[in-house]
Amino acid sequence: MDQELLFVPLGGAGEIGLNLNLYGMDDQWLMVDLGISFADEFLPGADIILPETRFIEERSHELKGLVLTHAHEDHFGAVPYLWDRLRCPIYCTAFTAGLLHKKLEESPLKPGDVPIRVIAPGERFNVGPFDCGLIHMTHSIPEANALSIRTPLGNVLHTGDWKLDPAPLLGETTASDQLEAFGEEGVLALVADSTNVLTPGTSGSETEVRDSLKALVDTLPHRVVITTFASNVARLETAIKVGAETGRQVCAVGRSMKRMLQVASEVGYLKDIPPLLDERAAAQLPRDKVLWVATGCQGEARAAMARIAFGQHPSVKLEPGDSVIFSSKIIPGNERTLYNLHNTLVGRGIEVITEEDHFVHVTGHPCRDEIEQMYRWIKPKIAIPVHGEARHLHEHAAFARKLGVGTTVDVRNGDLVRLAPGDAMVIDEVPVGRMVLENDELIDAGDDLFRTRRRLMAHGTIMVGVVLDQDGSLLAAPQLSSFGAIDWNRDNGFADSVLAAVEDAIEDLPDDEALDDERIRDTVRAAVRRSSSLMRQKRPIIEVQITRLDPRAIEGLVSHETSSAH
Repeated sequence: MDQELLFVPLGGAGEIGLNLNLYGMDDQWLMVDLGISFADEFLPGADIILPETRFIEERSHELKGLVLTHAHEDHFGAVPYLWDRLRCPIYCTAFTAGLLHKKLEESPLKPGDVPIRVIAPGERFNVGPFDCGLIHMTHSIPEANALSIRTPLGNVLHTGDWKLDPAPLLGETTASDQLEAFGEEGVLALVADSTNVLTPGTSGSETEVRDSLKALVDTLPHRVVITTFASNVARLETAIKVGAETGRQVCAVGRSMKRMLQVASEVGYLKDIPPLLDERAAAQLPRDKVLWVATGCQGEARAAMARIAFGQHPSVKLEPGDSVIFSSKIIPGNERTLYNLHNTLVGRGIEVITEEDHFVHVTGHPCRDEIEQMYRWIKPKIAIPVHGEARHLHEHAAFARKLGVGTTVDVRNGDLVRLAPGDAMVIDEVPVGRMVLENDELIDAGDDLFRTRRRLMAHGTIMVGVVLDQDGSLLAAPQLSSFGAIDWNRDNGFADSVLAAVEDAIEDLPDDEALDDERIRDTVRAAVRRSSSLMRQKRPIIEVQITRLDPRAIEGLVSHETSSAH
């Protein structure tokens, strides 16, 4: 077979989150990122979603390595759950490695089980036939990188998540000289972030947010909580310094935030911040002398901010006149949860401040002007938009063509793209899907378990109990109960009509069918559905419990009890 350069997204193309990308050449594969996303109401009872990896699992002997572009959950969060299926070396920077070690310590895997090679930004390294390099990018977490990939069939730049921040608070500015130099080498394809392609202008700077937050906190008279993404270490530093500069002592609240601060300090960040208080000490401070920095800016049920809002946090107690600043954006899909959280706080007399009210947040992704600059540096022959929903990818492709890119490829998860030789195009599809972590086991997101849960949530369940003899005759009246399907106080004779229909249906069964429990269950379910107009409005799950007894045994038991009484 002639040599080909292939690209396959298994997650993150047509959605935001769940990033997993593959590059293939000479029957060898390079994986870029392995992320998660968070479950919504379509998967009741689930917390996290992981990408289906069957395609690369079947080729795990050909998988030469996994490069993590940065340490956001949607780019590296699946490693503790899926690495054992892949068992390949991992390449990442020191900060990402530090957070990954913490995650592995809490998983069945241990850090020593997983080969992690720390790569410095700007360093070149080989993964199978791929000559790779990390190019530092500014983002909302330290040590984000684009990945340069050099191959005999052409060079590729995989941007990861990025922005152009002219005044970042942690780390250097984007390595534009390296990007420009890579572009001068000649770039076959740019595989690029599409999150903010619909937003004109630029993304803004963390330095500007710090100045704005300081001015805002200076005006607030009582307790202040700033809630933000735990991974945004620059924003955490900002909150801590803003507290100190406005005469407040600062306390970090939330396990993930404390872990992020610890790892950042261990690898050399956050050298000039004042010491933080523990939660109990902070709770004793006067109302105008405390500032809490809390996890849960997206309204996560078990995070600190939700517990604070509902008065359930053991240490952080708010009163009317206190303030909560949401230094974050609302991730699409979280609107209802966050508005409920905001309303709960406002209902308690607590002031809620969001990016709609004050300049308290900048995005970590490039807006349109920055995307244009990237194309001018890289000058790719092919543009492949990823990291976005369908509307983002479509607009990104149109924008790339406007900027003079000759070929754009519209990809979705599972598309097998041939980048070279010849014209870039989708040439096949590979298995793709989603998995859910359920009781430490990974199951398919389409499993009947979740369909049943959705149906229970929407329609409830009806339980019918019947007691039969060995020949299938009723020994007692059927029993009926319901969970979420019927209000017994307003059933308008529903129970009586159902029970009568069940009795008639069982008595009408032929003798041979009356001996078959499954046939009886089907008969009872059909009788319940026919007996009321309920089924035209709802589709409850109908469970039938069958008990078979020998009448002679019952008579013997009754006779024995009677004689004992005499």
